[in-house]
Amino acid sequence: MITVFIGGSRKISTLNQEIISRIKNILNKDGMILIGDANGADKTVQKYLTEIGYKNVIVFCAGESCRNNLGNWETRNILSESKKKDFNFFAHKDKAMSKEADYGFMLWDGKSKGTINNAVNLLKAEKKVLIFHSKYKNFISVSKMDDLRQLLKSCDEPTKEKLIIDLNLTELKDELRQKDLSYV
Repeated sequence: MITVFIGGSRKISTLNQEIISRIKNILNKDGMILIGDANGADKTVQKYLTEIGYKNVIVFCAGESCRNNLGNWETRNILSESKKKDFNFFAHKDKAMSKEADYGFMLWDGKSKGTINNAVNLLKAEKKVLIFHSKYKNFISVSKMDDLRQLLKSCDEPTKEKLIIDLNLTELKDELRQKDLSYV
């Protein structure tokens, strides 16, 4: 059985037919879905999985309680050293999902640093990620840092700079300053 970490931007609240088709591919293999408890993409995918009655789901929650577990699935509460409910508090949970998953499927709005952080964690663990870029309505397969570099080149300059600083992607800084939309 494959284990897939599905996550994404909090600004994504709908699933188009292409996304549903990709999710169905996982479900047809009786895949185990690892998903977070945030509003947005997490909650939207949870809603879909609940509607179709899918059971192979584990919801990862930061801290002692879940914000969303629409299917009353098994939960994993991941405790963080950070007590402040900030990016690091929730990123600790996401890193645990990256370690446990075989693959990642991310729904990205083109700005969310959490979604890109998940992709970086999966890549560092030598795992592939399929990213749906909601701005361009396309899927990008990311299996190495070069693929991620190409994806991030599609971002506007302020977003690129924020991702570089917030996620400590300094090794990508010079390359990301060159805009290349040829893959989009």
